[in-house]
Amino acid sequence: MEKAKDLREKYEQLEGTTLGDRYVIEKLIGIGGMAVVFRARDTYINDNTVAVKMLKSDIACDTVMVKRFKNESRAELMLKHPNIVTVHDVSVKGDLKYMVMEYVSGITLKKYLKAKEGPLSFDEIMSYSIQILKALKVAHENNIIHRDIKPQNVMVLKNGLIKVMDFGIAKLPNAETVTMTDKAIGTVYYMSPEQASGKEIDPRSDIYSLGAMLYELSTGQLPFKGDSPVSVVLKQINEKPVAPREINPDIPIGLEQIILCAMSKKPTDRFENAEKMLSYMKQLQKNKKIKFDQLPCRSALSNFMASVRRVFKGHNK
Repeated sequence: MEKAKDLREKYEQLEGTTLGDRYVIEKLIGIGGMAVVFRARDTYINDNTVAVKMLKSDIACDTVMVKRFKNESRAELMLKHPNIVTVHDVSVKGDLKYMVMEYVSGITLKKYLKAKEGPLSFDEIMSYSIQILKALKVAHENNIIHRDIKPQNVMVLKNGLIKVMDFGIAKLPNAETVTMTDKAIGTVYYMSPEQASGKEIDPRSDIYSLGAMLYELSTGQLPFKGDSPVSVVLKQINEKPVAPREINPDIPIGLEQIILCAMSKKPTDRFENAEKMLSYMKQLQKNKKIKFDQLPCRSALSNFMASVRRVFKGHNK
């Protein structure tokens, strides 16, 4: 395995070169597990700054990785929305396989959360989640299931704008689903029970992943932890998370209800799609003190009633 320094020097050698007689690579800005990202200049369109995401040379011939790369580019080419990273061009011919995307200056939501060292504010949670739901609404309307919603795949810009990215393992209409291997798998901490157990999925799988992510944003903790990915997967399938307000009592009751509803074990107990969940989030954004009398899930109501019983029990001691 190449050392980080050697790997960086290897890709820095591409700086100053031109891809497709059009994109001039200016600077290496990041190296990930499967790809490297460069800042580049589009000589065809006013020298606009773009990002070039290129498959790493050691996996450029890996059929699964190439399929995932094609999948990501196809999904993002299909989806045009302010909250989804825009792909302008893609090339999978020859040794250098790359896609050209809008240049986004920001950090991942995961890094932002780590920097905060605790839960985010109510206003931030609402703003970010509503933007993610708007992106998912467009994806679901186009019969695309992301399958890997997690803070690492969400960019936060300085102006507060959210960009959902990495549709590499998305389920696309009329396309072969990318094989879920150890190299291409939704992170177990946010994975829905049905996805974790290899069952058929639909948009409600993304809803679960977003619910798990909201749990982390609201409490500063993951809903499930374990000594290994397998132990976390088993918890996703079999266990209910601790109610968020037990960890952070400042969370509004309505937000806890939404999180627990989204994280219901049975897909039929969750919000049926992003649009439905979005409608509840907008109500909560307008009225922080709202308590939902009716939700599409039984688990949120039962957890809420259990929380109420614990409070009364504490008062009666």
